[in-house]
Amino acid sequence: MPRIVRFDHFEIDLESAQLRKCGIKVKLREQSFQVLAYLLEHPGRLVTREELRKRLWDTDVFVDFDNNLNIVIARLREALGDSAERPRFIETCPKHGYRFIAEVKPLPVTEVSLRRSRTRLVVLPLANFSKDPSQDYIADALTDSIIASLASLAPEQLAVIACTTAMHYKGSRKDVAHIARELNVDYVVEGGICPVGDHVSVNIQLIQASDQTHLFARKYDVATGDVFKLNDSIVLSLAGNVPCTANRAHLTSIGPASASKHTDDPMALSEYVQGRKLMDLPTSQSLSIAKEHLEKAIARDSEFAPAYDALAEAYWYLGYFGYMRPRDAFAAGIVHAVRAIEIDNSRAETHALLGQFHKIAEYNWNEVQREMTLALRLDPASPLVRMRHAVSGLMPHGRVDEAARELEHVLEVDPLSVWARLWLGIMLLLGRHFERALVEGCKFLELYPFAGLAYFVIANCHRYLGKVEDSIACQRKAAELSNDSASMLGWLGLTLASVGQQDEARAILQQLDERRVHSYVPSSSLAWIYLGLHELDDAFEWMNRAVEDCDQFMMPIKTYAFLDPIRDDPRFAELLRKMNLAN
Repeated sequence: MPRIVRFDHFEIDLESAQLRKCGIKVKLREQSFQVLAYLLEHPGRLVTREELRKRLWDTDVFVDFDNNLNIVIARLREALGDSAERPRFIETCPKHGYRFIAEVKPLPVTEVSLRRSRTRLVVLPLANFSKDPSQDYIADALTDSIIASLASLAPEQLAVIACTTAMHYKGSRKDVAHIARELNVDYVVEGGICPVGDHVSVNIQLIQASDQTHLFARKYDVATGDVFKLNDSIVLSLAGNVPCTANRAHLTSIGPASASKHTDDPMALSEYVQGRKLMDLPTSQSLSIAKEHLEKAIARDSEFAPAYDALAEAYWYLGYFGYMRPRDAFAAGIVHAVRAIEIDNSRAETHALLGQFHKIAEYNWNEVQREMTLALRLDPASPLVRMRHAVSGLMPHGRVDEAARELEHVLEVDPLSVWARLWLGIMLLLGRHFERALVEGCKFLELYPFAGLAYFVIANCHRYLGKVEDSIACQRKAAELSNDSASMLGWLGLTLASVGQQDEARAILQQLDERRVHSYVPSSSLAWIYLGLHELDDAFEWMNRAVEDCDQFMMPIKTYAFLDPIRDDPRFAELLRKMNLAN
């Protein structure tokens, strides 16, 4: 057997006895691991209960074999999210044994080699040791700067956990050893800042996870306005004490990866950090407030590239989720993305964002590809670049399985990313992997219990799995948690109409039509309900409007399962032509 094999979104290292799901370690007891390993050694074959007895217990050891094996299998299924009634992985052959029914693939030799050579490191959020919470922004921004610089320093040798995952540990009481095990990292960076007057002290420590040895520790004292000038010194010192990057002659400077990351104006930086936080899981209200903060940051520092990038992204979300007319949102947003590039042309994330905007400009896929290719060349290790590539470079063309694999790579260095988890669930849903998508939707819900988008993914999975009542209940919850956004009401109307509850679906249709008088309503929301009602003339009329508006819910047109019945209609081919997706 290869050392590392994959099945579904799981990866098992038979040598180190570790099971991971999308990069996150799964707790599994020794005997359950042994059973899983044996089943994986014989995929598709009936493994008898007697074989498993020999694997788990010596012949001279007396145990209640049947009950103990049942418990071991039950624990294994629980860890995998599997069930005996509807197995995805382990099929029970009553009175005989078990069969592993999922596809098992060895990790490619090149990737195994890369895994063995890459050291993993996490930079924990720097603490604010002062008693003034208004100084948190300095600690957060410096953490982000160090992570970005380390990640771009030597991506072939050093895998750095992304900032979005690292920030989940802000204020955590978990010790370094526990966090290192959870994230499967070799090294941990921790420390903090202590602003006093117009100066700030910065403490940085590098810890080897295996034995908690402190490899590097230093205290820096600088003027508050110069705190980000410490970035290069800190990063180079850390890199010089990690074996995979130590003694590398070219590591004498950080280069463009750290350029223009932050501003010398502390108030501009504070406004920027506040604005970014409000965009973690955006709503119409949070985006509106975020825009105000980012506009203030730009007003204070007109050369602050990250603020322009964030403001462009805020407009992207406003258009994407239908909080304003997409073409208007994207026309405003692209100006800020271009300005960020003018200030710093090396910003890979902004080039990828610009690619997302270009798909709106007459559905210009050539420009999308050009910007995505440039972004991946500038920073191939960036999880944000790879996520944007999956969503805008692959998904609209129906390449959803490739997009899912790209998102799996993102989750290896950003396992707690809410957006990567959400998009993986959506790609699996579009790829008709409904049970796997359901698992990801539930995982997303664990990260954000009040996320309407999590219920949206779960609702659609239930619908295609034939669980009508569960689907409607989850779709109602999605609408409720989104404050009855027009987008979520449209999906609820589609679900209701599809299962025969036409009166309520028509009531939602009327509600959305009345709402159009005073606010923007995505045309797709009305189109979906008409589709559910089988009123195709109206459905196509609203889908055409949605294409003209660049309604983002039209982007998966090639893979939506509910569009299958109308794909042979000539009007559907015309929609694809208008979106330049006919080939």
